[in-house]
Amino acid sequence: MKKNILAALFLSAFIQTGGHAQNFNDFFVDKTLRIDYLFNGNAQKQEISLDELVSLPGWAGRRNFLSELPLEGNGEITMRDKATGEVIYRTSFSSLFQEWIGEEEARHVTRGFENTFLLPYPKHTATVTIELKNAYRKPCASLTHEINPEDILIHQRGMTQITPHRYLIKNGSSDKCIDLAIMAEGYTEEEMDLFYKDAQTACDAIFSHEPFKSLKDRFNVVAVATPSHDSGVSIPRKGEWKNTAVSSHFDTFYSDRYLTTRSVKAMHNWLAGIPYEQIIILANTETYGGGGIYNSYLLTTAHHPMFKPVVVHEFGHSFGGLADEYAYDTAPSPLYPYTIEPWEPNITTLVHFENKWKDMVAADTPVPTPAETDSTAIYTKIGVYEGGGYTLKGIYRPTTECRMKINEAPRFCPVCERSLEKTIHFYTDQTD
Repeated sequence: MKKNILAALFLSAFIQTGGHAQNFNDFFVDKTLRIDYLFNGNAQKQEISLDELVSLPGWAGRRNFLSELPLEGNGEITMRDKATGEVIYRTSFSSLFQEWIGEEEARHVTRGFENTFLLPYPKHTATVTIELKNAYRKPCASLTHEINPEDILIHQRGMTQITPHRYLIKNGSSDKCIDLAIMAEGYTEEEMDLFYKDAQTACDAIFSHEPFKSLKDRFNVVAVATPSHDSGVSIPRKGEWKNTAVSSHFDTFYSDRYLTTRSVKAMHNWLAGIPYEQIIILANTETYGGGGIYNSYLLTTAHHPMFKPVVVHEFGHSFGGLADEYAYDTAPSPLYPYTIEPWEPNITTLVHFENKWKDMVAADTPVPTPAETDSTAIYTKIGVYEGGGYTLKGIYRPTTECRMKINEAPRFCPVCERSLEKTIHFYTDQTD
C-alpha cells in the first residue's frame, strides 16, 4: 500500500542508525526495568547519580528499532549486553533539570532533580550509560553502571495495590500499541468522576488532530485515578500549597504559567502495574498553564477554557519532541545557540536546514519568508518564517501559525504533522 511505502521512506530518513536490527526476545524478558536517577549540579557542573532500580510487570515499549533513536533529545540512554558490548537498546529524553541549567538561579545554586526512565528488562547482565548534553549538543555529564537482572535489591512494584484505572481507548496489546496514561492531579476521591470526564476530553482533543486522528488505532489510552488529599494544585505566588498526588505547582522557574512537578518517582509509583509509555497529568484547576518535557511527562490545566488546545500543544512536546514556535525576545535563548542546529524537528537556525524541512520548501521561497495573511495559508504554507524557540531573531519555524505557536491554531503545521507521524511509526511498526 502507498501508506506503507511512505512510512518506510519516513523511517529510513528518520532513524538514527545504531547498528543492525535487534531481536527483542534474544536480549529481554517481558518486564520493565525502571531506573531512577538524580540529576545534580548547577550552570557550571552537572552530575548523574543512580537512585533506585525497579522491576515492573510487562514491557509496554517498542520491540523493534531497539538500537535506534526516534529523536536526539537533550539526553540519551544506551544499554549494552555486558558479554558482547553490543548495543541492545537506546532511547532519548529531555529533562526539567536541563532547562533549569539555563536559568539565573543555576549560576549560584546547586540542585538535584528526580528523573525516571523505562527500559526493557535484560535477560543477562547489561551496562547502562546515561548521558546529558548541553545547549551545544555536547556531553556534559554521564554515568555508566551495571545491571544484574538477578539482583535481589531491584525493587518489585506493580504486583499489588494497582491504582484504579479505566481504559478510554483499547486497540490492542501493549507490544503493538503506544500506551498513554492520563493521571489525575489535585482530584480528591470524591472528584474522580470529574477526572474521568476531563480525561475523556483530553483524549478527544488529541485524537481530533492529525496525525493522531488517522493513526488512532495504534494507541491505547488509560485514565488513572490517582487521588489527592486536597482539591486543586499549588500556586506559590498566591501562597497556596496543596497536598496532591504528584505535588505539582505553577511558577516553575518563577514563570507564572509553567506548571510542573519534581516528584517524578511518585508519578511512576502511582502507575506501577499499568502498561504505560507516555504520561499526561491533568491538573484540577482553572488557572492557566502547563508544561511538556520530551519523553518525560506533560502537565496541563483541566478547567481553563484553553484546556483542549493546550493539552494537544503539550503533547507535541512530550511525545513528539516538538519545540515551541512562539517568540517574545530579541535576545538569543540560552537553549538555542545560533551556531548549532536544534534537534527539535520544527525549528531551525539554518545551520543544517537540509536535515529539517528544506525538502518541503519551494525553491523560490525567500528567507526569511514573509508572514502569510490568508486565513488558511497561515497554517499550511511552508516556508522559513523568522521567530521561534522564544527568540524573535535567528531562529525559524515552518509556517506562520501552528498548534505549537498559538492556541487558536486548529491544527499542527505540515512539518509537525510529518514528524509526529514518523514518531508514531517508529514506535509501532512491527518490522525493522
